[in-house]
Amino acid sequence: MLASAPISVQGLRKNYGDFEAVKGLDFEVGAGEVFGLLGPNGAGKTTTVEILEGLRPRTSGDVRVLDFDPDKQKQKLKDRIGVCLQATNLPEKITVKEALNLFASFYSRTVDGDGLLKRLQLWDKRSAAYGTLSGGQKQRVALALALINDPQLLFLDEPTTGLDPQVRLEIRALIEELRAEKRTILLTTHYIDEAEVLCDRVAIVDAGQIIAMGTPRELQERTLGQSTIEIALTQPLAAVDIPEWPEASACNLSDDRRRITVTSRKAARTLVEIVKWVDREGLELEDVRMSRPTLEDVFIELTGKKLRE
Repeated sequence: MLASAPISVQGLRKNYGDFEAVKGLDFEVGAGEVFGLLGPNGAGKTTTVEILEGLRPRTSGDVRVLDFDPDKQKQKLKDRIGVCLQATNLPEKITVKEALNLFASFYSRTVDGDGLLKRLQLWDKRSAAYGTLSGGQKQRVALALALINDPQLLFLDEPTTGLDPQVRLEIRALIEELRAEKRTILLTTHYIDEAEVLCDRVAIVDAGQIIAMGTPRELQERTLGQSTIEIALTQPLAAVDIPEWPEASACNLSDDRRRITVTSRKAARTLVEIVKWVDREGLELEDVRMSRPTLEDVFIELTGKKLRE
């Protein structure tokens, strides 16, 4: 493993009595990378992240986070990382500014708190009691608390779960900004589309083991590898033979003979041949659609489960 990797994990195991929650994980997260951990409930994601954060001891394995051992150098590690949990519980009456000042006192270095509140659209709420904030505002406060020590490594555990779609988009935009600043981010999420947009690489975890790892595109191609092309004709297709197009593995004609669905490993090449055939036959296209397998498809293919199961 690269010594310079902000997160390096080898043979990580965690037992709770006779139950093995984490079964020998191996991965590393590069500097400036957004790395996603995906898995159904009970897969071992939270246990793994808590070990990396120094919140839970490991049973065995080698773990280095910013070149610290989370078990033996907890305080030094916590001074350098930022953590944003799925739910952050603060006293109802503490104000936003008071909470930020309190957390700033925990660290050896801090950034300008006022500037951080303005950046996260919390300046107008700086004197508001935490208990009066909306769910989205509370999550922005959690991000502010995670950023007050200017960390280069951030742990974001389900940062948009339970938020309405508009607020989720706002939080994702903030994560994109952090990514542009070359901060290293380890992200857990239940939203597949979030992982596809935000993550450079993802690891799919099931039953305490990594069963696939790579970029979202690599996992899509490696696991399913098929794209779907659907063409719609303005008129039903007459009794003509549909050719065998290059790289196509299946071809289906709808009952009304107006739609042709083709699956192919080389979708762009196949689509060109389909368009040539349509032109030769004097047909008229009404619509053309091409879709790749999603990360959700990959996840279900590998685990046999939906992400929230």
